[in-house]
Amino acid sequence: MDENALSPGHVKPRLGWAEVHSADRWLEQLERLRDDNATSEQRAQYIVDEFTKLGLSGATQKYKFTMANETITGVNAYAVSSSPRISGTEAMVISASWLSRRGEGNGDLNLRGVATVLALAKYLKSYSSWSKDLVFVIGDGYLDGMQAWLNGYHNADQKKGVNGRLPNQDLINGFERLARWTVGSPVVMYDHAEVPPAPSWIPQIVQKHPRFEVYWQRALNLVAAPAGSTDFSTGQFQEVNYCCKHNLIVNRHRIDAFTIYANCATGPHGFYAMGRIVEATLRTMNNLLERLHASFFFYILTGSYTFLKIGSFIPSAILIGVSMLFQGLTSWVNAGWVLVDKGSSEKEANSKPIWRRRNRQVLLVVLTMIFTHVLGAALFGILSTPWFIQNIATVSIPLLAAFSIAPIVVLALAPQPSQDDAPISLTLKALNLCLASAVISVTSMLNFSLALSFAILQGVPLSLSAFSRTPVARFAGYASYCVLALGWLAVFPDEVKNAIWHWEIASVWFAPVVCIVYVPLVLQAGIATLLSH
Repeated sequence: MDENALSPGHVKPRLGWAEVHSADRWLEQLERLRDDNATSEQRAQYIVDEFTKLGLSGATQKYKFTMANETITGVNAYAVSSSPRISGTEAMVISASWLSRRGEGNGDLNLRGVATVLALAKYLKSYSSWSKDLVFVIGDGYLDGMQAWLNGYHNADQKKGVNGRLPNQDLINGFERLARWTVGSPVVMYDHAEVPPAPSWIPQIVQKHPRFEVYWQRALNLVAAPAGSTDFSTGQFQEVNYCCKHNLIVNRHRIDAFTIYANCATGPHGFYAMGRIVEATLRTMNNLLERLHASFFFYILTGSYTFLKIGSFIPSAILIGVSMLFQGLTSWVNAGWVLVDKGSSEKEANSKPIWRRRNRQVLLVVLTMIFTHVLGAALFGILSTPWFIQNIATVSIPLLAAFSIAPIVVLALAPQPSQDDAPISLTLKALNLCLASAVISVTSMLNFSLALSFAILQGVPLSLSAFSRTPVARFAGYASYCVLALGWLAVFPDEVKNAIWHWEIASVWFAPVVCIVYVPLVLQAGIATLLSH
């Protein structure tokens, strides 16, 4: 813990079985609403009425999101418990979505989570020691309800932070220590309560090493971390997870947040453990007098209490970007200079090589690169239309073919270089590698997982462009680059729909970056291969 004011070891949660009984009673009422097929308005009004009975200032919020293929509507319920010690400039938000994490919001209800928030509202309201306001939010839907509440709370035009932003590590460390030591729920990562068996290709002598199991589990966590989630699980009464998915929309506003997930437990122990973990975490944060700043904002958790600092993992993407930069500079030099071939008599008289300067057609290459990025923007525009979402199964392959053929127009427009001009393919390869290097290096500081994915997918393929000599090899190479750039249209249609949904609801930038940055860069490498001689 870098922030001494948090002091998680001094926190003693006081939540008891009376609060568990209250949660059980609210759960019964929520189940009755579920059985009666209550509408969003009826559910929200019931929750607001319960907040009002507790002496809280409650209200509802109707929202509407118009998407490419559907319109999402809902009603949120929230309440505020004002702190007697401050003027309301700081707050801690405790929220639960109506839909559960299971199935990523496919219809399973989060009734226990909502009941837990109601029980916590009743219990926490009885204490006057809070130095921050307490805001209780029950979001309709899964992610859309919380996004709508944040838009109303912060104004949709005041978004801060970037995609891939993580909460301050002190917040995570405090939660982990309180769950493990104060409440007594053992903590593991990414639902890895049991370590998956190692692959058979790993030698038995390695698997039998006493440290292999720990190393293997941390390696699995390391692989899971760049995927966008950092999960905590407790294994005594239920699973408790921290995941970037639900709190991502909160982190975009520079709010340090994490999400606790839980599977239903047998008996009342789930409410008890969950309530004490939340209470202890809130009491820890209540000690803080300023923003979390002392710990890390860039990290990868390899275990529940071990992590990698930014200096340990970010070079993996930066080094690939630097190597691509050097390769691009090499191609730039090779495009601008050529060794003059002299006769045998001249070689004997003077062995010093003679280099001849060639003109690089930079303007034509830059126009070609701009054309591919405009093509990528057009692709993103098509993906965002209702027509594409509704017909994604039938139009994906034709769209892939159309955008693969479109760059061939460059061949008809590209003039044949003279003897004094450098090959267009070499100049295009040089600028393509330099641009890709800059994208990877900059993105690695904003969204490391995205930068690492770009480095893995583009590092070697872009460096091998413009190498073919025969027409068959050139067209085969171009086809390979088209598959690398656009193959996801036909292979992952469901993921395409999910990416567009997250862009339209939560402004997750994965879809536009892939279309406007990744696809053009790979197509540029394909064009360079097609133009090579």
